[in-house]
Amino acid sequence: MSRALVALVAAVVVLSGCSGDDGKADVLTYDGGPPASSVEVDTPELRDLKAEAGIEDCAPGPGGGALPAVRVACLGGGPAVDLSSLRGPMVINIWQSACTACEKEMPILQAFHETYGDRVPVLGIDSTDVFPGTALEQLRDRGVTYPQLADPGGDLQDTDTFARVRGYPYLAFVDETGEITYEKFGAVESGDELHGLVEEHLGVSL
Repeated sequence: MSRALVALVAAVVVLSGCSGDDGKADVLTYDGGPPASSVEVDTPELRDLKAEAGIEDCAPGPGGGALPAVRVACLGGGPAVDLSSLRGPMVINIWQSACTACEKEMPILQAFHETYGDRVPVLGIDSTDVFPGTALEQLRDRGVTYPQLADPGGDLQDTDTFARVRGYPYLAFVDETGEITYEKFGAVESGDELHGLVEEHLGVSL
């Protein structure tokens, strides 16, 4: 991908902007589908950034789940993950480095991960993002350590399951069969809100 095209993609994503006049959480949106991408998400430099941030490695699940059979790369190196191998209970966070609301939400997700991650794992997916280095730097600066996949080409939005994701951040609450039981469009505002959503939609008592 040429530098000019990368700059154009970034400009379109940023200029499509965030909403917020109605008091709702800012949600980064983009027009239409993302472009095909050849962005490298596993280079020596990115591996160093991932190690510096202390981000946990990606890991496939046991298999047999209901999520789409899409193989997604691990951000900063590590095993790729076929989403259909994943089963919950777990929380999937789809985000992007240009999203300001994502920055506000991540400390809540990280605190949840540190306290409950052994029972309800959190998985991040950096989506339609042509700047993986920036994403890793942000994760480092925000103290985020839960595993991170990378979908720079937006392959997930080409599936029926994630076709409705047209803004960030987005949370999917995945049960033990791999089914999404609830979708949250926009950032959670507090740990109490996240706890309530997990207990209500995943049947887990925290």
